Amino acid sequence: MADCDVVALFKAIVGAGIGGTAAAFYMRQEFGAGVKIDVFEPADIGGRLATVKMGDYEYETGGSVIHPLNLHMKHFVEKLGIPPRKNVPSKMAIFDGKELTFEESDWFIVNFLRMLWRYGFNFLRMQMWVESVLDKFMRIYQYQQYGYSFSSVERLLHATGGDDFLTLMNQTLEETMMGEGFSQIFLNDIVAPIIRVDFGQSVRINGFVGAVSLAGVGSDLWAVDGGNRKVCSGLLYHSKSELIPAKVTSISVKVRPSKTGTAASFYEVNYVGDSGSAHSLYDIVVVATPLHQGKSDITFSGFSPPLPSHYPGHYHQTISTLVHGLLNMSYLGTTGPASDFTVSDVLTMDSKGSFINSLSSLDPVHIPQGYKRPPASQTKVWKVFSQQPLSQEQLQHMFLSWDSVSETKWLAYPSYHPPHRKTPPFILHNQLYYLNAIEWVASAMEMSAISARNVALLAHHRWHQQVGKIDQEDLHTRLRGEL
Repeated sequence: MADCDVVALFKAIVGAGIGGTAAAFYMRQEFGAGVKIDVFEPADIGGRLATVKMGDYEYETGGSVIHPLNLHMKHFVEKLGIPPRKNVPSKMAIFDGKELTFEESDWFIVNFLRMLWRYGFNFLRMQMWVESVLDKFMRIYQYQQYGYSFSSVERLLHATGGDDFLTLMNQTLEETMMGEGFSQIFLNDIVAPIIRVDFGQSVRINGFVGAVSLAGVGSDLWAVDGGNRKVCSGLLYHSKSELIPAKVTSISVKVRPSKTGTAASFYEVNYVGDSGSAHSLYDIVVVATPLHQGKSDITFSGFSPPLPSHYPGHYHQTISTLVHGLLNMSYLGTTGPASDFTVSDVLTMDSKGSFINSLSSLDPVHIPQGYKRPPASQTKVWKVFSQQPLSQEQLQHMFLSWDSVSETKWLAYPSYHPPHRKTPPFILHNQLYYLNAIEWVASAMEMSAISARNVALLAHHRWHQQVGKIDQEDLHTRLRGEL
């Protein structure tokens, strides 16, 4: 067993996904250059941001799109000097399991009139409703800019949107939107397919995560050139952290006498890497991996009261299947020639006839000069999201032929079932923090970055006993007065 002496401000971060690497970045920003930061990750840097190579190109198989209002992600790519991926225009269609019920046109006015004819002003009202939720939630950037942090997810939510946001967490998106006057047919035909492609679930997810999902509709979504996981490796490098390629097995609390004679708590992190088992002592630890069944087997010992190894709830399975093949147009119920089919994203309604959540034409993570997305009449890479692995029979139903298939099983996001039980805490113990608690509000790259900054601020303020920067009410009114 290896051991090391405790160094002042010696920190560990467990997990090198977007949350863990952003936490390293913000910890360095808050605590300065004199701090040693170790980041533990047994697998690839990036976590649920991942790519797969098919043929000559790499393709995104994990978290794939970023919203233009995701200010932390925008800041990261600017700071790291990573360009956004070149934009390739896309069109969407909706599939009910038998035929396409809606197919987007190249003309905005045509799409608008089709929506107006079938759903009245529901679509416009949905965008206005989502915008009102986002406007409130974006207050978090101002709070964090001024150094304010929150000790729980509920307090963070309440500080941005008051009781309305806590209500959104505790009722379904369906209940929320029906209460706002949206029609059931609009929920079934338009809202449900969007939720299915984003979270693999139904309109019975909570209202807040539903609003986050709907925010991506019609927005100028973007991605990182070369793959979104490049942000994670860039943040890790920029933070000057040490990457320890090992799996953390347990965290225990140790009390040692300090130089002043008072007892001080440290955390012993036990881990297993290629060179065997080892352990090290840290004064601050951030867990940036989900502490849920199927996602983590870290045990906690020596804590009073005891800490659970797993919190309630589970993560939802989504299968991401990349197929390099020729699409069978009859599967979508279309009779026109494949060369005329220019739709890139097929969303599916929540019907018995559909065994997939979505079907998308994929572009490489790096768009070469002069690239044009191939038409459906040519062999190309498609991404299929489904609840279960695709059978040979199902693949034959969807594709006329294929030469390669890559399947990734993701426990990608929580299974959302409101009314919501109390979210896991940000603070597990005195200086032990849990970043992924935020995912029970909504799971997205930007939510992890927001949580990373909150945890870094929280750790800094609690270390330096700056209680005035934690859980302050009426921040919006106060900061508006200061400005």
